[in-house]
Amino acid sequence: CDVHVTVKIRKDPYTELESKEHFQYFSFRSTLNRDAPAMKGLFQGKKSIKVKYILENAGEASYAHAFRGYSTFYTQTSPFDPDSWRRKDDTAFDGGALTWTHVHDLDSPTACFAYFPPYSYERHLGLVAKCAESGVDATVRSLGQSVEGREIDCVKVGNGPRTCWIIHRQHPGESMAEFYAEGLLTRLLGLDGKWDSVAAKAKELFTFHIVPNVNPDGSINGHLRTNAAGQNLNREWCPSPAPGGVEGAMYDAPTVERSPEVFSVLRAMDGTGCDVFLDVHGDEALPFNFLAGSEGMPVWCDRLMSLHGAFLASYQRANPDMQARVSYEPDGPGQGMPHICSNQIAQRFDCLAGTLEMPFKEMHEDTPERRGEDGWGPDRARRLGASVLDPLCYVQPHLRGDGWSELTDESDAYIRPTDKY
Repeated sequence: CDVHVTVKIRKDPYTELESKEHFQYFSFRSTLNRDAPAMKGLFQGKKSIKVKYILENAGEASYAHAFRGYSTFYTQTSPFDPDSWRRKDDTAFDGGALTWTHVHDLDSPTACFAYFPPYSYERHLGLVAKCAESGVDATVRSLGQSVEGREIDCVKVGNGPRTCWIIHRQHPGESMAEFYAEGLLTRLLGLDGKWDSVAAKAKELFTFHIVPNVNPDGSINGHLRTNAAGQNLNREWCPSPAPGGVEGAMYDAPTVERSPEVFSVLRAMDGTGCDVFLDVHGDEALPFNFLAGSEGMPVWCDRLMSLHGAFLASYQRANPDMQARVSYEPDGPGQGMPHICSNQIAQRFDCLAGTLEMPFKEMHEDTPERRGEDGWGPDRARRLGASVLDPLCYVQPHLRGDGWSELTDESDAYIRPTDKY
């Protein structure tokens, strides 16, 4: 390589409950300046130079092991065009640094690199505005404000008898979650100008409350997991044992001071109730889309197990990017952590609730041919979000009462997942 460029990933604010500074997400622009003193003499007879990028603190990241098998995203056009991003196939991780190379042409000297293509706050505001102006029976309201005063936008649509809440991007570095939200809202509200029979049915069956971005401050500040106050919002859904090991000491959550985002969403949910819930995330390590359930909570029973199985089976039929066999190892009976969002919602409302995870890596089951222009990225995350309406409609008649007992088809059976693959 002609040039080596060394970069460090910036850390999130210190997280009190977890007693650490998270970091893993990165997104930056690099422009070749041929007039810089360091470049003197490199361009003699050349129209381009090859640069090696080195993320030197990758081995200290929150999930450093997850960099193995990962490929960096890059674009040479606009970073705000999510469909322009591609992968760097020569990405390598040696346990300490993450590296890749890029050829900068003199005619197009700029490139952008990211852990996953960013979903900007401007794009978020544009999505919310489109929802408000969609012309369908949808309303946009603020559930409250973030630590830095940004609105926690919520889109309400449909007038069905069951209440569905779907929230996204508690962890701001997991930008695929908001692409998922965009796909869901585009189909549900017809933002692409298309009429959809499943979307029409879904609005008859459900009243939806959709929060595209729970953590706008963290998103703007480039954090991996925390809000502006340094809180991991997915650990703020009820009080939990305080750090430090003092017997009986409790960490209070959510609070208006530390986690107003969770406080506002949970207050709204207590007002509406909830019959089915999804918390949409991205996972650094597993190269699969999956749904983590509430198996470890006291409320888990044959009913919730059957609903979980049927929901996932229907989701796979609607979109082959979803699967059921690989997920986090389920918690043992009574071992679930109630301060994690989907666990708390399952227990609080006795409802089907899960954490839907999408990968940063290429999909494990993708063929080499597909890992090109149609590799895993923003567009497929949008499609996965759009297709969630199918499994929601499928399980709607069975969510309450004894309806779950009618889910007798073997293809809908619950599959106990594993993180081994």
